[in-house]
Amino acid sequence: MSSVAVLTQESFNEHRIGLLPEQGGGPGAGEEEEALPTYKDAFPPLPEKAATTEGTQETTSAWASKLRPLKSSVITQVFHVPLEERKYKDINQFGEGDQAKVCVDIMHKTGAHLELSLAKDQGLSIMVSGKLDAVMKARKEIVSRLQTQASATVGIPKEHHRFVIGKNGEKLQELELKTATKIQIPRPDDPSNQIKISGTKEGLEKAKHEILLISAEQDKRAVERVNIDKVYHPFITGAYNKVVAEMMQETGARINVPPPSVNKTEIVITGEKEQVALAVALIKKISEDKKKNATFIAVEVKKSQHKYVIGPKGNTLQEILDRTGVSVEIPPSDSNSETVILRGEPDRLGQALTEVYAKANSYTASSVTAPSWLHRFIIGKKGQNLAKITQVMPKVHIEFTEGEDKIALEGPTKDVQMVQSQIEVIVSDLVSRMDYTEISVDPKFHRHLIGKAGVNINRIKELHKVTVRIPPDHEKSNLIRIEGDPQGVQEAKKELLELASRMENERTKDLIIEQRLHRAIIGQKGENIKEVRDKFPEVIINFPDPAQKSDIVQLRGPRTEVEKCSKFMQKMVAEMMENSFSLSVPIFKQFHRNIIGKGGSNIKKIREETNTKIDLPAENSNSEMIIITGKKANCEAARVRILTIQKELANITEMEVSIPSKLHNSLIGSKGRFVRSIMEECGGVHIHFPSEGAGIDKVTIRGPVEEVEKAKQQLLALAEEKQTKSHSAELRAKPEYHKFLIGKGGGNIRKVRDSTGARIIFPTAEDKDQELITVIGTEEAVRDAQKELEELIKGLDNVIEDSMNVDPKHHRYFVARRGQVLRDLADEYGGVMVSFPRTGTSDKVTLKGAKECVEAAKKRMQEIVEDLDAQVTIECTIPQRFHRSIMGPKGSRIQQITRDHNVHIKFPDREDPQAADAIQENGEANGQVKEAVDPNTPKKCDLIVISGRQERCEAAAEALKALVPVTIEVSVPFELHRYIIGQKGSGIRKMMDEFEVNIQVPAPEQQSDKIAVTGLANHLDRAREGLLDRVKELQVEQEERALKSFKLTITVDPKYHPKIIGRKGAIITNIRTEHDVNILLPEKNDDNQDQITITGYEHKAIAARDAIQAIVDELEEMISEDITLNSRVHARIIGAKGKGIRRIMDDFKVDLRFPQSGAADPDLVTVTGRPELVDEAIDHLLNLEEEYMADIVENEGKAYMRSSGGGASSMDEHRGPSKGFVVREAPWTTGTEKAPDMSSSEDFPSFGAPVAAKASPWGPKRF
Repeated sequence: MSSVAVLTQESFNEHRIGLLPEQGGGPGAGEEEEALPTYKDAFPPLPEKAATTEGTQETTSAWASKLRPLKSSVITQVFHVPLEERKYKDINQFGEGDQAKVCVDIMHKTGAHLELSLAKDQGLSIMVSGKLDAVMKARKEIVSRLQTQASATVGIPKEHHRFVIGKNGEKLQELELKTATKIQIPRPDDPSNQIKISGTKEGLEKAKHEILLISAEQDKRAVERVNIDKVYHPFITGAYNKVVAEMMQETGARINVPPPSVNKTEIVITGEKEQVALAVALIKKISEDKKKNATFIAVEVKKSQHKYVIGPKGNTLQEILDRTGVSVEIPPSDSNSETVILRGEPDRLGQALTEVYAKANSYTASSVTAPSWLHRFIIGKKGQNLAKITQVMPKVHIEFTEGEDKIALEGPTKDVQMVQSQIEVIVSDLVSRMDYTEISVDPKFHRHLIGKAGVNINRIKELHKVTVRIPPDHEKSNLIRIEGDPQGVQEAKKELLELASRMENERTKDLIIEQRLHRAIIGQKGENIKEVRDKFPEVIINFPDPAQKSDIVQLRGPRTEVEKCSKFMQKMVAEMMENSFSLSVPIFKQFHRNIIGKGGSNIKKIREETNTKIDLPAENSNSEMIIITGKKANCEAARVRILTIQKELANITEMEVSIPSKLHNSLIGSKGRFVRSIMEECGGVHIHFPSEGAGIDKVTIRGPVEEVEKAKQQLLALAEEKQTKSHSAELRAKPEYHKFLIGKGGGNIRKVRDSTGARIIFPTAEDKDQELITVIGTEEAVRDAQKELEELIKGLDNVIEDSMNVDPKHHRYFVARRGQVLRDLADEYGGVMVSFPRTGTSDKVTLKGAKECVEAAKKRMQEIVEDLDAQVTIECTIPQRFHRSIMGPKGSRIQQITRDHNVHIKFPDREDPQAADAIQENGEANGQVKEAVDPNTPKKCDLIVISGRQERCEAAAEALKALVPVTIEVSVPFELHRYIIGQKGSGIRKMMDEFEVNIQVPAPEQQSDKIAVTGLANHLDRAREGLLDRVKELQVEQEERALKSFKLTITVDPKYHPKIIGRKGAIITNIRTEHDVNILLPEKNDDNQDQITITGYEHKAIAARDAIQAIVDELEEMISEDITLNSRVHARIIGAKGKGIRRIMDDFKVDLRFPQSGAADPDLVTVTGRPELVDEAIDHLLNLEEEYMADIVENEGKAYMRSSGGGASSMDEHRGPSKGFVVREAPWTTGTEKAPDMSSSEDFPSFGAPVAAKASPWGPKRF
């Protein structure tokens, strides 16, 4: 083992004296050498393994005196669980299963580390490492979760349980951790005294022992209660509780004497029995002694002086008791008695009485007369004036009572007199130089006198140096008090009265403005109302709180100004009302996109030309209403234009019907039920009633011609009914019956209406009550219709089962598409259930439902079967290239034809162009010989198959052929084609979507001006116009681009280019923006480095050139001068992040260039600018250099003084050259070797250098 030498601070301090020779001569060399420590004393070696006992002891003691042992915070304990107590005994699963999971959980929960191992006896050894509290917690968890638990009970007296629990349960927790058990103590209300313990056997015994120890300790203690008259308690406690403390110290018992404020006579003593008995004897002895020897006297002391006798926290009473041994009894503060009783030895009572009177009379009470309005001036701001007095006289209590003209003083007599005289001086001074007055102003003007955020009243206070008290609103007082300098008070009074009189002449006016307009009047961030207030600054405008939902806007100010403001705001409101007129225009949903137009062009044009706001419903909305907002005339104009677009697109007509306005509400019905039923029945026409209260009789009906006429007849008939005698009734039917009651195309309900003359209204999908049917008409008609409907409904409730025969070949038609046909039958015929047999078993089909529904469904199914039997298939030849356009978007057109003609249409698969190309000229394909194909024979991919009745198939074929698109050619200049196509084809796609046509642009290599437009005939005209309009737009843009591409160049010396660009491109960007031009400077490798190119409109390019030329002219006037500035000041002139140099350049409008590092002349600085500015900048720089150089020279002088002087150097002179740390009997002095030479590369080699091994007195190296 290698030896390690340790030099401690103590040993160094002890031997450091050997380095300092004594002042004025010292001992000889021999004495100096003897004073030196030996090497072993300074560096005691570590013990070797073979060291003797004595040597070990010596070395240990040497190190023990120097080093302090360190204690590890991590401990390790091993716990053993015998096999019979193990909870998990499966040896095959050691390290796995539940036992391993429990251990991992314990480690996570406690933070301790667990290691398990099996002993030879199959017991479990658990090594737990961690901090002490973590190990103890882990031990408890191990015992409870890995070891089988036993339980036991121990009985101790009930009163000892609380000592087992301890304060806040700390003792109990400590016990459980210490013994690794679970201890359950019965609740206080449980009479049992048995404590239950569960855990290991060893833990149970430990816990029992600890609990019994606690109980045995408590058995030794006793509690005694002694009743002693309250008057003798002070003698038992003694002054400042000295007597009772001495008794507790003497006896070791705890004595609890109730405080004077608690009216109890019982004194409680606790402790061991002998101690308690001794304490009780002492207490009784004091009590008996005082009863025998003490007497008392009663004296009268003013109630107000009792507090002085008591003293702060009762200290005066304790003081008297301590000096005289006499107890002073003061009556309670809530008692009117003034009698004070002194109790004690007769010979001491006189002295105590003298002290009581002295204390009572040591304080006095007085008052100073001072007007109450001056009180706050006497107190001063934040109590500053009063603090000056109370700091000097802290024992004097000064009390100000609001509303009273006096100040109460209380304290030591002399102090009170001094404070009284000081306050009287202050009062007389304030009275002489201050005044107050009160003015009467109506409370309604108070808040206006104060002004917004107190601006008015604060101005008056500061101007006149006064204080003004305006009573708060809840006081409802009209008196305003002004206090301060007499002249200021009068001036403030005059100004306030003038303001008040002016306000009395003011007028308050209420404007009724609808609350919905308030926000618009105020404007975004109050911009609009600010303009009004700026125009009428003397008028205050108050809007109500939005939560109040009030329409009243209040104006207040001078009468004439209020009137002007009122008229202005009414005019503003009238304009807003005029501009906020709104009307709804019903437009069929399919025409909304046409009203919007290409890129919103149509709707934008209407908005701009009519100056209105037009809102369309969302695409996914069912609403057809377009909302127009603006002036009434403008809204009407926009409405006409929108309706015109619709009329142009479809066969839409508009008709007006005159119906008395008094009938309108009854015709509309509850929530529009009646009018909605007419609109739905008549193919979705739009019926528009005038607004309520307008007094207009005209009702507008708009829609297809036939449906409009039908709706007109129904509306007039309903109006006639309402005019003669209208009656209504309600009845209920299940929603699934409604379609059957209505019948196909409304046939059933029309029969009831025609036979009775009544109108029947069924609920819509939006109605909450889906069973309610309303019947309206004359009383007789309603009664007949109700009777017929009730019979129908009754019949529907009568469920029957019937059957019919359907050829099995048709079964598939009915059950295909997940039974769609059957679902349609159930919806249409009152929920009738149709059941088909299994495939191939029978042709009998069962129908179940209401009798009428079953009959109707049966009839309909027979019609379907007849149609299927009569079904034919025809082929319609249309070239495949037109198929997509015939289908329409998402197949909408083909679906419409299928519904209209009740046929089935099947389009062929698309032809594979690659397969067609594979056919060779000789008719061979893939090695097979094909027959010659007749060119007149239609291709398979062009054949559309139509299935259904013969006449319906033919009609459907005609409808398909009508959808075949037509192609026209539009002449468009070739150079515009790419603009029409747009980026990635977006432009042409947009046009095709808008006009529902296909547009084909010829390939660029064809150089053709013809663009083919293919589509339906009625779409082609619109598409041609749209395409030509786009051409006109592009030609205008082309002309604009040509004008804007004017180019000119300007020659500018490259050295000026950075100046033209400016900092971060600021100057050139400004020129580009101002003149709307593009300015291009030459690249680094361009030949013409002095050419700047400007592109834009001709006049703007010339203006930009002039602007650049002006900058160049200014730069050419500039000069450059070199000056010499000491390089040491450059950094200070430049400043942090160049702030200093930028400031100089901005102030003097010059450019500064400092030399780079490594320059030939590091002091050379170049200044560039106008001659006069360059001279000023150079003067400024030279001044800065002079100032900064003075600082540098001064700092260098100070640094030199610090390095050359100081106490350390003088110490070194006295001390002489240091010898270093010297020891005797060192290893290098005993042999032939010398001490290591620090300058030697052999003794102290550098890293990586090879060193030859050599013998050393330190012994062989060990690694």
